[in-house]
Amino acid sequence: MTTPLRLGIAGLGTVGAGVVKIVQGHGDLLAARTGRRIEIAAVSARTRNKDRGVDLSDYAWEDDPVALARRDDVDLFVELVGGSDGPAKAAVEAALDAGKPVVTANKAMLALHGQDLAERAEASGAALRFEAAVAGGIPCVKALTEGLAGNEVTRVMGVMNGTCNYILTRMESSGLPYADIFEEANGLGYLEADPTLDVGGIDAGHKLAILSAIAFGTQVDFDGVQLQGIERVSIDDIRRARDMGYRIKLLGVAARTESGIEQSMRPTLVPENSPLGQLEGGANMVVIEGDAVGQIVLQGPGAGEGPTASAVMADVADIARGLVPLPFGRPAATLARAVRANAATACAHYLRLTLKDEPGALARVATVLGQHGVSIDRMRQYDHAAGDAPVLIVTHPCPPSDLAGALGGVMDTGVVSGEPVALQIQNT
Repeated sequence: MTTPLRLGIAGLGTVGAGVVKIVQGHGDLLAARTGRRIEIAAVSARTRNKDRGVDLSDYAWEDDPVALARRDDVDLFVELVGGSDGPAKAAVEAALDAGKPVVTANKAMLALHGQDLAERAEASGAALRFEAAVAGGIPCVKALTEGLAGNEVTRVMGVMNGTCNYILTRMESSGLPYADIFEEANGLGYLEADPTLDVGGIDAGHKLAILSAIAFGTQVDFDGVQLQGIERVSIDDIRRARDMGYRIKLLGVAARTESGIEQSMRPTLVPENSPLGQLEGGANMVVIEGDAVGQIVLQGPGAGEGPTASAVMADVADIARGLVPLPFGRPAATLARAVRANAATACAHYLRLTLKDEPGALARVATVLGQHGVSIDRMRQYDHAAGDAPVLIVTHPCPPSDLAGALGGVMDTGVVSGEPVALQIQNT
């Protein structure tokens, strides 16, 4: 008879409790699908006596996740502690160095230390799996490493932070400003302890860096992700973008260009009738483009107990079947350092300017844009209060560097009040 696969679970928060529930509730189903019983041997968390809604009485307890990883009765270490360094990283390293497979949902750790951990895993022959680290319940890591293995991937993009998508869509539906919806999301428990990880685009940037490494066969390069959060997106931007047929999303884009890999995570306009434009609430979406398959769209819940625990168990099931796939889809030693693109891809832009209400102001702006090679596709002027004239401009595609120079020139004209808002447009 095949021996059971014994799990050691470090971290018993929302996701950890969800994993325990699946193992306890679907034992027969998992055994039927993998050919092996999956059991929990021991667990670890910061607080022993907290009510987590699951019965932990049958499992051994370790206060230290590193000690849990080293237990003789733990065959597979599940890391759900979080944090890029500290106990989480130390415990994962201990498990891998002992030749034990690891399943983790820790995108920050992988974004910063993915190369080292992949090398450790391959050196010891242990599996390192992290489906739950990117886009919750959406199997996008497996899609890239397995389902699309015959494709040269050209672009990966998506909405990868459900909190930001909730805030932006809720602003639109309620008509309330960012500050109000931020507080609402915080009250609902949607934000990280450090909210800038969400609204600053850092959490989503970690995920994009991981997907980019898999897609393009490079080492994870989180420092190469251009980050811009949603804090400056106003309700006026959301309304006026919608008037012009767009919706605003915190969109990650990773693309292979002639000069290198381009990675960005920033508020972006997308067509309202596109799959990304129709994404509501806390959902995530990942769009992958390959030379053979064309474009595929993966959509689903990006966080929460059930979806993330589901992704964890997908990796556990693969290991129970005896699969030891390479962490990033190819040998870690062959992953080259990412060559960052030396120029961003040309794209259309949305501009919101507040002009002083004086003759010739708009003409001066248009002249400066043209002098910098930025041509106007569409323009709208809205009703304005005395002294101010809001103007929206959609440009034809142009390099972001040209636009930056143009906006500097526009500010020098003296006809603009306040800071202009410039957002990229992706016609997905």
